[in-house]
Amino acid sequence: MHKSDTLLKISDLDCHYGHIHVLQNINIEIKKGEIVALIGANGAGKTTLMKTISGLKIQDRGDIIYKDNIDITKSLPEKRVKLGIAQVPEGRELFKSMSVYDNLMLGSYTRSNKNDIQDDLDFVYEKFPILFEKKEIISGNLSGGQQQMLAIGRALMSKPDLLLMDEPSMGLAPVIVEEIFAFIEELKKIHMTVFLVEQNSYFALSISNHAYVLENGEIVLSGNSEDLIKDKRVKEAYLGM
Repeated sequence: MHKSDTLLKISDLDCHYGHIHVLQNINIEIKKGEIVALIGANGAGKTTLMKTISGLKIQDRGDIIYKDNIDITKSLPEKRVKLGIAQVPEGRELFKSMSVYDNLMLGSYTRSNKNDIQDDLDFVYEKFPILFEKKEIISGNLSGGQQQMLAIGRALMSKPDLLLMDEPSMGLAPVIVEEIFAFIEELKKIHMTVFLVEQNSYFALSISNHAYVLENGEIVLSGNSEDLIKDKRVKEAYLGM
C-alpha cells in the first residue's frame, strides 16, 4: 500500500466554547517536511485550532487523521505526544519552579533510549547555547526570550514528527525574535514538519510552503505561501501593504 505524504488531515472540524461557534468547517492538510502557516487576527480561533490538534480541546464535529490513517479525533493529549505531536504553546507554559534541564527532560518523558535523548539534548543546547549555560537555573528566573527558547527545546525533546508552534515571537524583543525566526528557518532546512501560528504574517508566509487564512473561525483563503504573499486581500489585511 502506498504511504501518503500527508502527515495530518483535518476534515469538517467544528468547535464551540459554550454557545460561541469558535471554529467552523475547518479543512486543513499538512504534508511531511513542510512548514504550514496559519494567519489571522486575534480572536480568529487560531489557538483553539492548535489545541484541538494537541488534544487539549475536543471538537464538536469533524475528524483528525494523523500519519497513515491513525484517527486521533478522540485521543488523549499524552497519546498524541507519544505519536509524535508536540506543541510550543502560546504563553510558553513552563514548569517555572523547575530547572531548565528538568524542563527539557520532561519533554522526553515518553522516550526510553538514553543515547537518543542525549543527542537531542545536545542539539537543543547547540541551537540555544544560553540554555546550556543556564541549565541549573530555575526556569521562572529566565527572561521571556530564554523561556521561549526553553519551550521550543522542551517540545523538541519529545522528538516530534509534527511541531505545533503557537505565536513563538509574541512579546519578545526584536533581537530575540530574529533568533527564534532563524531557528525556524533551520527547522525548515532539516525538513521538520511545522504548523506555525505567527502574528508576524510576513515572516510566516515567507518561510512556509503552504498557508491558511483564518477569519472568524473559518478558513477564507489557502494556498501556496508565495501566492498568498502577493494576494491583494492578504496584503491589505495582514501585511499592511
